[in-house]
Amino acid sequence: MEFLWDGVRQAWHLIISGDPYLRQVTWVTLKVAFISTTISLVLGVPLGLVLGLGRFPGRRVALVIVNVGFVLPPVLIGLVLYLLMFPAAPLGRLHLIYTLHGVYVAQTLLAAPIVVALTSSAVQAVPGGLLAQARAFGAGTVQVWGLALREARVGVLTAAIATVGSAFSEVGAIVLVGGNIQGRDETLASAALSQVAGANYSEAVAIGIILLGLMTVIIAALTFIQQRDETAIRFRASS
Repeated sequence: MEFLWDGVRQAWHLIISGDPYLRQVTWVTLKVAFISTTISLVLGVPLGLVLGLGRFPGRRVALVIVNVGFVLPPVLIGLVLYLLMFPAAPLGRLHLIYTLHGVYVAQTLLAAPIVVALTSSAVQAVPGGLLAQARAFGAGTVQVWGLALREARVGVLTAAIATVGSAFSEVGAIVLVGGNIQGRDETLASAALSQVAGANYSEAVAIGIILLGLMTVIIAALTFIQQRDETAIRFRASS
């Protein structure tokens, strides 16, 4: 136990002293989380609406593909991207491998199926009578889908929470595509792996504390917004 507490004390000293390495890897993690989550929501929410409310040939097949993408092992996606980004591969000319931009692409592709799957599920749960009533009053497709999105916003926020969690915790795909290069594209999760492998336990503990703190603060904020919206929806339904 004394070994553990010594590690925690050293880790805390690194945090409060503003260790440059910890600052840099934290900044990279925040950038990856923000960019991948934003792009995933911008692309995934409209696709989720289309799959959830649209009626077209191949819709169920598309839903299956999205749900499979939701549960695919991240390391498998990372391997496929690595092979596609290799210099002689189709995406090699973009020079994405072992770069932070490649990490953005990898994390976005991991997060997008989460957003699409959870959004489509949430809008499908909106009462059909509500949407039919909106159509009866002359609402167009865009207006009906906007209503469905508003009513399903708790589920969409769940997708945002899951996406942020994925961005903070992902290791496999980021290590494969980005190379986990110190000072360039290490994230907190991948850096923790490197520090443990190098027997730098105080640094690993410090990274773990920062990672846990960031995830708690950001996800707590999103959860607060989500639950506030859920309370508002229940109040309107009972009034």
